[in-house]
Amino acid sequence: MTRHESLPASVSTLEERAERDRAKVEAAASPPGQTSVSDYVKLTNASSITPKPIQWVWPGYLACGKLHLLAGGPGTGKTTIAMAVAACITSGQQLPSGHCPTPGSIVIWSGEDDPADTLVPRLLAAGADLLRVHFIDGVHRDGHIHRSFDPARDVPMLAAQMAKLENVALIIIDPLVSAVSGDSHKNAEVRRGLQPLVELADSVNAALLGITHYSKGTQGGDPLERVTGSIAFGALPRIVYGTVRMKAEAGEASRMVFARAKSNIGPDGGGFAYTFQQCEIAGGISASHIEWGEPLVGTARELLAEPEQEENKQGSRSDDQQGDTHDAAAWLRDVLKDQPMLVKDVKKLACELNYGWRTVERAAHNTGVMRQRDGFGAPMTWSLPGAGLIQELQRKLANSDPFSPVSPVSPAQNPGAVGGANGVAGMPATIAPPQNLGEAGENGEIADVGENAAPPQGGHHG
Repeated sequence: MTRHESLPASVSTLEERAERDRAKVEAAASPPGQTSVSDYVKLTNASSITPKPIQWVWPGYLACGKLHLLAGGPGTGKTTIAMAVAACITSGQQLPSGHCPTPGSIVIWSGEDDPADTLVPRLLAAGADLLRVHFIDGVHRDGHIHRSFDPARDVPMLAAQMAKLENVALIIIDPLVSAVSGDSHKNAEVRRGLQPLVELADSVNAALLGITHYSKGTQGGDPLERVTGSIAFGALPRIVYGTVRMKAEAGEASRMVFARAKSNIGPDGGGFAYTFQQCEIAGGISASHIEWGEPLVGTARELLAEPEQEENKQGSRSDDQQGDTHDAAAWLRDVLKDQPMLVKDVKKLACELNYGWRTVERAAHNTGVMRQRDGFGAPMTWSLPGAGLIQELQRKLANSDPFSPVSPVSPAQNPGAVGGANGVAGMPATIAPPQNLGEAGENGEIADVGENAAPPQGGHHG
């Protein structure tokens, strides 16, 4: 009698099927030549884990061993930004925040731009140390290129080459979708494609920066939801940046915004304004580079979505918007009338009064507000035109002695010195009216008036 004789046939069949399925799972999970008895799920107790801080290449922006994503619309210079940051890392130059990184090596995999005519000129324009920059140039065999680099297959070979470099600090993948061999709109395939590169960055403790685009027709939307492809492109990176072009006011050069749209390991929001500059490098080759502007404060939506919402309006403003700008201008003049103010403090006050930041910026432009900062990386301040002269006058008045003695002088010597009981120092208490003063005629000439001249008609002046 078998163990299933007392059970209905249907139950017996189900048990046998379950046993067969279990055996298949165990066989698939076990490496060849190894039994399933040795396989187990390991649990690590939290008390045995030593906490460690995040290590940063660029504090708050580029973390060692983590994936980052730079997304933006066309023409906002995403690759140029990456080259500018890479240049600072290779040479130890100041980054936009003022931080000077420890010089390190850069590895770049580019599928869109040619290193010879685009990337290297941009690196030179940004002041990079080219000895620290290395491009992935496919898989070679017998000294000749054999095929294109494939992250799914070739990461171990890449890791072996990177081990020969000194202090690899940053790996750039442009565009990041090139690392996904499957459907870039499927979450599982995107994660599977990116995982080898994420593990590589972690193993060499280098920041990994991927570059991608915004989807068309998403202007003004949530920066993370605008990233092209699967939601995994925005979910897997620990930090995501966005770039947009700001609507230029009349007479202003076009500016762009670089901002943190997300950070799981530090503060998000904030960023920097920037513009493009052209320069000529050796051999008469022209290249673009980034000119960083003032630090920006605010959320990702304020910094990235609002400028594009303004752009979509194509410069047309309703009467209400013009009224808001007029009110904001009056408020700015009142706030800045006494002394300059940090931009972050202006923004805080504006938020409390429900002024939109773009409205305040338009008002500042219309009012002629002066923007300045004392030294690279110092906070930006706003002030009214001429405020510096007023402050200097106030300072001198504050430092003067109001009780210093005034030497008696004749009126001719010092007719306008302030002071004395009667308001004018050196002048007698009773002043006779000057003789032979003229009165303006109809054509502006001065008519002579004698001692006995009659007073002017039509009343007198008190």
